[in-house]
Amino acid sequence: MRESVQAEVMMSFLVSEELSFRIPVELGYEASDPYAVRLTFHLPGDAPVTWTFGRDLLVEGVGRACGDGDVHIAPTDVTELDEALIRLQVGGDQALFKVGIPPLLAFLDRTDRLVPLGQERALADFETHLDDALHRILAEEQSAG
Repeated sequence: MRESVQAEVMMSFLVSEELSFRIPVELGYEASDPYAVRLTFHLPGDAPVTWTFGRDLLVEGVGRACGDGDVHIAPTDVTELDEALIRLQVGGDQALFKVGIPPLLAFLDRTDRLVPLGQERALADFETHLDDALHRILAEEQSAG
């Protein structure tokens, strides 16, 4: 069974109103962390930077403005739903990216096939029980040996 979903999209890094450049961004999702998505930004001349936030925020953000704290996502036009803005903030610094919504939806669709939205808790509980059972078995084998 596939345990993760990966994709690469091109995003525009909006430096200012006059300056932007396209960068590759890796999207990642793992069944072992069913609530989170990871975006790894490959900025020219810098080491890759990874942001992790809730998958539900990305799902919601492609349709309407949302986000609290460090991550905000909103469609550029709620009637067209063709592009979204992703704003990442650390303290007083922020970075703004524009991305096409169709590749995000394709990625989210693949994550939903791996772990259906709303079923994350069941998977997280299953993983916890599986880990507990494996630790018990290992402990029993070690004490018997």
